Amino acid sequence: MSINDTKNDVSHSAESVDEKTHDNSSTAGSEFDFVSYHEHNAGRLVVDPEEAKIEFGEAVAKKLKLSKDGTKVLWPQPTDDPEDPQNWTDFRKNLQLFLVTLAAIVPDFDSGIGIADIFALATQYNTTTGHINNLTSKTCPQVTGLYIVTDLFPFHLQARKLNIWTMGFIISPFLSPFMMGFIVARISWRWTYGIGTMYGGIVVGLIALFGEETMYDRKLPDPRPIPLPKSRLRYRIETLIGITGWRMAQFRETWTKAIFACANVVWRPHLFAILLFEAMVFGFSIGINTTNAVFLGTPPPGGYGFSQFGIAGAYGTPIVAVFIGEILGRYFNDWVMNFCIRRNGGVFIAESRLWTCYIAMPLYICGFVLLGASFQNHLSVGALVMGWGISEVAVMINTVAVYAYCNDCFPRMQGEISALINLARTLGGFSVAYFQVPWAMKNGALQTFGVEAAIVVGLFLLVVPTLQLKGGLLRERYSL
Repeated sequence: MSINDTKNDVSHSAESVDEKTHDNSSTAGSEFDFVSYHEHNAGRLVVDPEEAKIEFGEAVAKKLKLSKDGTKVLWPQPTDDPEDPQNWTDFRKNLQLFLVTLAAIVPDFDSGIGIADIFALATQYNTTTGHINNLTSKTCPQVTGLYIVTDLFPFHLQARKLNIWTMGFIISPFLSPFMMGFIVARISWRWTYGIGTMYGGIVVGLIALFGEETMYDRKLPDPRPIPLPKSRLRYRIETLIGITGWRMAQFRETWTKAIFACANVVWRPHLFAILLFEAMVFGFSIGINTTNAVFLGTPPPGGYGFSQFGIAGAYGTPIVAVFIGEILGRYFNDWVMNFCIRRNGGVFIAESRLWTCYIAMPLYICGFVLLGASFQNHLSVGALVMGWGISEVAVMINTVAVYAYCNDCFPRMQGEISALINLARTLGGFSVAYFQVPWAMKNGALQTFGVEAAIVVGLFLLVVPTLQLKGGLLRERYSL
């Protein structure tokens, strides 16, 4: 049987499952597609084992693999192959998550070095802090983490693990101003970029030594159609330089599909709407990061007149806030998922993820307004710290919810989804550095941050309730 025939069989089997809900007699174990059911039922998954008996019948339910505590059906269903990443040990899985989180830190960590050096660079090159801000406000994509999380972990653990990965790239632009700010106050700013380069090299070395390929072609009749080399060293080298991927390319999507995949998914209404919302939520927070150094270092009455040490210390605020957001998001996302599964009779609906946004938005408003008032009215440092911290907690909580929702809606498109969310938050964020400081200097920081918060809340009211009301219809019509 050819690979195309296999794909057609998989598609046909999954489509037949979609049509069968409570008709037990029509769902025999031999007809049920254990491999790709979760993809073809994007956004609606039967999670409770008892509900699985009702929807799929006893014959299928008995064959479904469950979580260790027996309370949840595993999606995707692990194969019997011990090398299936879903079957790896917890240590092996979490090591890969740790590595990809370290890698996610690199781009914005390097970009944030310019924040720590902003005054030193302006003095060195006899220019303004605004010019330096514009030149150093850049990044590159952090996409791979969503792939790896979904390769390694079942559905009910993915939001928790995404929380860790997103924490990496959200905290990264604050780590470098915090760490490098103390360094540039003592030695040359050139050392800060040297240390950033060293960190990137260390991460590359760790990946080369301990990173593993998590892609597993579970849809193929034989997920490993090409025999592995007997030498583990040879296999690692071939995997690192792309030989393994080149050999497997004949069994995967064509270049044509890969090139147009993002264009094929970005116009879907439920995805485009949530991308626009997240672009503003995340974007304005990046604007805070890239411009706060200017507000903090500018002498009164324009700013707080902090020393280089003071500015560096201030960036400890968002670092602590992101950790708090990770802890809150970890438990709240799990609670929302479990509560909604019980409320929906053992079935998970993707739009349930968006309830977390209702927690994030009040925090976002309070944080931005307080931060703007602090800069404009020169409130105490405590007020500034609280405003900045609260806003970053909100961003952390909201971003994880958006990633999880989009992944649930398009489970076959993790790479494209991750790339598009990254593009949205990057376009929304790194453009803010160009206008935020001049706007605040002209009309006051309270107006600047207040308007930004108002834009975010307006989009929230337009997008999130609409998706919760109509998301099921949009998924049914427009999902892939």
